[in-house]
Amino acid sequence: MAETITAALNPIALQFGPFTIHWYGVIIATGVVLALWLAVREGQRQGIAEDYFYDYLLWALPIAIICARIYYVAFQWPYYSVHPAEIIAIWDGGIAIYGAIIGGFLVLYFFCRSRQLSMWTMLDVIAPTVILAQGIGRWGNFMNQEAFGVITTRAALLAQHIPHWIVNQMDIGGQYRVPTFLYESLWDLLGFVLLVSLRHRRHLFRRGEVFLAYVMWYAFGRFFIEGMRTDSLMIGSVIRVSQLLSLVFFIGALVVLLVRRHRGNVPWYLQSE
Repeated sequence: MAETITAALNPIALQFGPFTIHWYGVIIATGVVLALWLAVREGQRQGIAEDYFYDYLLWALPIAIICARIYYVAFQWPYYSVHPAEIIAIWDGGIAIYGAIIGGFLVLYFFCRSRQLSMWTMLDVIAPTVILAQGIGRWGNFMNQEAFGVITTRAALLAQHIPHWIVNQMDIGGQYRVPTFLYESLWDLLGFVLLVSLRHRRHLFRRGEVFLAYVMWYAFGRFFIEGMRTDSLMIGSVIRVSQLLSLVFFIGALVVLLVRRHRGNVPWYLQSE
């Protein structure tokens, strides 16, 4: 008996007259709220007041979203230069996570300086929650049918034991696509589990190294998964922006980790200052 293939999922969650709530926004917001809750809990363990995380988020969230959109629009300028009204249409997707990370990091730098907080400690607290939010956020791409790979077949997807409801959504424009969003989401969630499982192991991480481990883990996976995508932001026609940044971030984080270890002047992650 032939299998019935359902239509793509509706990207709109709720609609009240002219007001529309997209699943993309709902999923992103869910990731942010969960990340904040976990950061507050870990912050209490590290002696960081709860209010600092709320204050930081008030600044970081809008700036990160703006930076993520600017990043995306900048590398898609030939399109947006002739469709300027769509520049603010983030509810249809089109925010780049690397832009958000860069924006959030810059805000954290100035925030920690103004509040006299250890930036390395804050980064260690936040990093696992960020990669969790990234893993959740990729399902917004799923609802919008974004972040996909090359053309494939339904049989090939089912052979990977991917659930039917995901396979159905990978029917994009009449052709099945490799679900690179799914691969990255699973990579991020695995990274989250590893970081939260290992970060309190005595003498494993020094201060700041949970964050550096996050950068290397995410950049490593993103480099290879980005190479599978067909909707990447490009420099020219040969260089994928996210692959280039992943390489830079991975090498940069590794160099910082090795230099700090070599100097031997960084206290153990759990050691009091």
